[in-house]
Amino acid sequence: MRGRTACQENSSVTTRLRSLMRPTSSPRPRPLLRPPPDRGIFTARTTITRDAAKGGGGYSMGRIRMGFIGCGGNASGHIGRVIEMAETAVVALCDVSDDSLQRVRERHDAIGDLPTFSDYEEMLSQVEMDAVEISTPHTLHFDQIMNALDRGLHVLSEKPMVCRVDHAHAAIAKARERGKILMVSYQRHLAPQFRFVRNQIKCGELGEVQFISAMQDQRWYEGTRGAWRQQLALSGGGQLNDSGSHLLDIVLWMTGLQVDEVHAYMENFESEVDINSALSVRFSNGGLGNISIVGNSPVGGMWEDITIWGSKAVVYMRNGSITYKTPSESSEPQGLPGATTPDQNFVDAILGRDEVQVPPECGLRVIELTEAAWESARTGVPAKVEAAA
Repeated sequence: MRGRTACQENSSVTTRLRSLMRPTSSPRPRPLLRPPPDRGIFTARTTITRDAAKGGGGYSMGRIRMGFIGCGGNASGHIGRVIEMAETAVVALCDVSDDSLQRVRERHDAIGDLPTFSDYEEMLSQVEMDAVEISTPHTLHFDQIMNALDRGLHVLSEKPMVCRVDHAHAAIAKARERGKILMVSYQRHLAPQFRFVRNQIKCGELGEVQFISAMQDQRWYEGTRGAWRQQLALSGGGQLNDSGSHLLDIVLWMTGLQVDEVHAYMENFESEVDINSALSVRFSNGGLGNISIVGNSPVGGMWEDITIWGSKAVVYMRNGSITYKTPSESSEPQGLPGATTPDQNFVDAILGRDEVQVPPECGLRVIELTEAAWESARTGVPAKVEAAA
């Protein structure tokens, strides 16, 4: 991705897209794009040599020594991807749950003899490493990020990066001070359909963005009942701060817009945290938008719709598929490049092979909007969103 402009990245796809344009009066074209496979699912165990697992030498000698803070279900996917990379070595694991550590060992044979810890500070002080990945309850991220950066480590943090705007600013400043990479694991930045839409907007193909409608539907309330995600002290907030964080991020990242003001309504359904959220937003360019987070859906899975109206064209996204319309034509792009993962981009950025595709400023923009939405829902009046520096 290094060295290519947005317009260059989309050029071959756009050429093919235009060749497929059909009049709007024609029947709706057959979908040609499907979401990329979930590379986070590993059904088979992964085996690496004992020497590789120990990972001596550091990345200056071609191998990045990686530690993991948090080893739950989500982290297991990250661990599996890192184990498969020739440039990396998993050197230590940390989780407060022995059961989580045991499940990781059972899923990945290479984990067997690695040192494991229940205290992440002990892990960082006792094991030499170059980088960490953080997959812990949300309110723990900030201290873990700051501690790792202070020790001179690169950091890949699960979303949300942090749960307070001042914490986001502090983490960004610390990464700059230490000269280390701080990245957020928003995987959609590396998925082709979202990159395509972002590049179309950057190249001016949609014109000025005037209205956005985004909706996420999930059985989150029932699916997280009794878990830390509904404990405010650990989660920092509800679905808006969890799955909804992905939706906020991708809307802001694809459009490049900054929210100026938000008026939000939220429903907790007797939970400690927000379950449903309705956000009406005004962007700094004068455009408007609605963002809806439905956390008490009666059906399983996740459903998402994103529509972006520009002055020249409209793009409709439904669960990863794209329909692109101009006043006279409608099409669905094909020939999009393959997806990669935040783990791979993190490693490539450390090695200088790629730019960081999800810099911490993305995490800052998300928590700016989230925090303002919480304030609006609490007070009943619109809240201003301060522009990210």
